[in-house]
Amino acid sequence: MKNDIERILYSEEEIRGKIKELGSRIAKDYAGKDVIFIGILKGSVMFMSDLLKEVNIPCRMDFMAVSSYGNSAVTSGVVRILKDLDFEIRDKDIIIVEDIIDSGVTLQYLIKYLKARKPRSVEIACLLNKPERRKVEIPVKYLGYDVPDYFLVGYGLDYAEKYRNLPYIAVLKEEIYK
Repeated sequence: MKNDIERILYSEEEIRGKIKELGSRIAKDYAGKDVIFIGILKGSVMFMSDLLKEVNIPCRMDFMAVSSYGNSAVTSGVVRILKDLDFEIRDKDIIIVEDIIDSGVTLQYLIKYLKARKPRSVEIACLLNKPERRKVEIPVKYLGYDVPDYFLVGYGLDYAEKYRNLPYIAVLKEEIYK
């Protein structure tokens, strides 16, 4: 796996520090509120797990699985919900937890889908943001890093379901995904 990596973009330590900062902000902003974190499978699992350890307030978590990529490196633009929520979200404060925002198409669809269920609020916590790839604007309240348009893997990010288990975020060599 490591031979497929061009370079490390963010180390374990850098990621941990950023998540601690985000978790502290969220805990302060949502103190006394009924908040549900919704992780978007599979990429958000590592980020969400570490983030919730830093959010020192009562909260719940749930997961959704959506797809617009399949095994491709480029979004198809067609969003499918593969797993829906287990909790009712009406009148709750929702934080959608994403590993990375690329085109924004999937997340825009998901926000609209969730808002139809009448939550009190919907915000985004995202570790990585690729503004160069954006097709639709998405307001992100809790952002880790803006990143250049590289193909990134590790810390939940994958290519064809591989590399998620790397403890850092890295640039994948182009010959692997082309």
